[in-house]
Formats: sequence, C-alpha cells, structure tokens
Amino acid sequence: MKTRAFLLATLILAGCATGETTPGTQVAAERLAAAVVPGRTTKAELLAAFGKTKTVVFDSGYEAWLYQAPAGGGRFSEFVILVDPAGRVVRTRQRAPSTP
Repeated sequence: MKTRAFLLATLILAGCATGETTPGTQVAAERLAAAVVPGRTTKAELLAAFGKTKTVVFDSGYEAWLYQAPAGGGRFSEFVILVDPAGRVVRTRQRAPSTP
C-alpha cells in the first residue's frame, strides 16, 4: 500500500513540474519498458542507461524517478520508477500523454 501512495504522490508532483528538462529525462517509451524490470533493474543501471532525471526522495529511503517519453504533437507520456532503499526498482507506472 505504501508503494501505491509513493507513486500517487510522485504522479501528482510530476504533473505540476515545469521548466527545462533534465538530461536523460526524455527517453522512448519502448526503450524504458524493455530495459526497466521491477525486482531486477538497479539504480546504477538506470543512471547508466538513461542518465539523471527528476527524482523525489522520500524519508523512508525510497525514490521515485520520472522520465518522459515523446508521444507526438508536443505531448509526453510519463514513466515513473519506484526505487527501494537498496537501490533496486520495485515498481513502474506509465501515464498516458495529457491533451494540450
């Protein structure tokens, strides 16, 4: 249940985020889906494959990472990755692109 709350909080924060993109923030959705495997992918592998991105660090030690995937027409879908305190991906969630 805590995992779900973390992802929800991250999605809310991400929806409010504006400004320049961080290096590594924009990655093709297919590439993210193929490379990020909950329970196997590590934080180090994320950094090596996609670079730094927008991150929320919780007091519990969990981190939520947000990548954007271009969806055409200036829109982006959001790919949220929850990383546990040990540095392993616990869960992912993809949000469809918003309408302009």
